[in-house]
Formats: sequence, C-alpha cells, structure tokens
Amino acid sequence: MTLPYRHLTQLLDSRFESLSPELQRAARWVREHPAELGLQSMRQSAQAAGVSPATMTRLARALGLDGFEAMRRPSMAAFAQSVARGTNGQNEPESVIAADATLDRMRVAQSANLASAHGRNSGPDLRAAAQSILKARQVLFLGLRASFGIAYHLHYSCDWLRPDTRLASDAAGAWMDQVLALTSSDLLVAVSQAPYTRQTVEAVQAARQQNVPVLALTDSPLSPLGRVAQQALLFDAASPSFFHSMTGAQALAEALMACVAEQGGNPVVTRLTERQQRLQSAQAYWEKQAPPRAERVLFPSKSPEPI
Repeated sequence: MTLPYRHLTQLLDSRFESLSPELQRAARWVREHPAELGLQSMRQSAQAAGVSPATMTRLARALGLDGFEAMRRPSMAAFAQSVARGTNGQNEPESVIAADATLDRMRVAQSANLASAHGRNSGPDLRAAAQSILKARQVLFLGLRASFGIAYHLHYSCDWLRPDTRLASDAAGAWMDQVLALTSSDLLVAVSQAPYTRQTVEAVQAARQQNVPVLALTDSPLSPLGRVAQQALLFDAASPSFFHSMTGAQALAEALMACVAEQGGNPVVTRLTERQQRLQSAQAYWEKQAPPRAERVLFPSKSPEPI
C-alpha cells in the first residue's frame, strides 16, 4: 500500500531532529523537491541532494519504510493523480487538452495551497504571531525575489493597523542595515520558500545572533528560516508550473493580518479611522463623478411685452 504523500512529509518533519547531519541533508532535499523525487531514480535524487545513493536508502529506513522506492511512491502517486485530473478524454486538439490539463492541475495545486494556510497553522499559533507583531516596538518585513510581494503586502496591511512598521527595501542594497539596527524589543518578519534566498537566510541568522525575535513565514519547519525563527507559520508552495506558487503564502499573510486586526483593540480601530479619513481628504481613491446638473433657466422662453 502506498503511503499518502502528506504522511511522508509528516514523517520527515517529526523525525528530522533525530537524523544524522547527512540524513538531514537528504531529508531536506526530499521535503523540498517532491516532483523530482517522484520522477528521478535514486542515483539522480542522491546526486541532486548532494549525498550518496546509500544515504537515500538509510533515510527511507530511518523513516520506517522498506527502502527508497517506498519513499518515492507517494510522490509518484501524487503526480499521477494530478495528471489524471487534467485528462478530459474528449476528442479535442492536443493543444486544447494540454491547456485544460495544465489549468486543472493548477486549480488542484492552488486549492491545496490555499487550504494549507489554515491546515498547517493552528488558531493559537496565528494569534501568538499576531501578538508578537502588536507588542513589538517596531516591525521590519523582509522578503526577496518571489517573496518580496508577500512582504510588501504584509507591510502595507500592517501599517494600517499599527505604527512603526517598515519594509526592508533599498535599491542601493542598504536594506541589511535596517536588519542590523533591530533590537530585542523589535520583530523581524521574514518570508521565504524553497529555493531559499541566501540573503534572506543570512539576514535572519544575523538577527537571531543579536537576539532579535524572528517570525518566519515559510514552506517547511526544516527550512533555514523555520529552524532559526522563534515563531514559524507554514504554507504550501506546490505547483505543476516551473515557478513555485505564492497562493499559500498570500493566504497566510492575509490570515495573519486579520488576526492582528482582531486582536489590536481600540488602538487599531483608531488608527484605521484616522488613516481612512486622511486618504478620503486626499482623494486617494477614484470615485465616479456625478453628471453635472442642468443649469436652471433664468429667463422665460418668451420675453415679456415692453411697457
């Protein structure tokens, strides 16, 4: 019987700390590359992970599985199911069938990513993260490459809810100075997913060395961010496309900001009111203008008789 893919990831996460450094390297690769695991041979997977083929076998057995094939089958089955969902069986041109199959695989993947924002994070975890954001002296949001949009959205939303929020962004490359200026009273909120941006990982490591609290939004508790951060919220990023999906990260960011708004109390309500009033006064948002009223006729159509 093939192990469900979700159970495989749970095994990897729960047993990671008990593995040797070599097995941890292999486990991290398996956790972050499900498609490659399902499609490649053991030798190819081992080479991609930077370990020996024997290490892949030892990892499978450390997880309680019979061998590499038992570890690979869940990924193969998940991939086959996604392809099957995209086959419509109709006599249509191959290009149309391929397009429909791609869209259907994307729909399935995006739905799962959306659900992961709630399925992988408990209510207490989200509320605790929201409290960290509300209590910090200042909050710095960091996300680079594909994660920049998520970090920007977090900063934009949070700035509506509390003062002293910043986005780690500088065209000249001086954003790292903002990270190094943080103290133990502040909070760094970092976003990254596999493949993890080196600068983001180094920034989080530097912050933790200075005892700066870190809240990570990432795709695995085994990620370089998840293993270092004091708090970690998780999302799925699977996609049949070349690019990883950001749907799960976006959903998680919105859920987190909703928790901040709900727990912020009167200070949040006051700040929201003031912000809305300022934007309304500045006419920041376009509004449809009412059509001009017809001018009132000042004189009758027929001139009066001269006296």
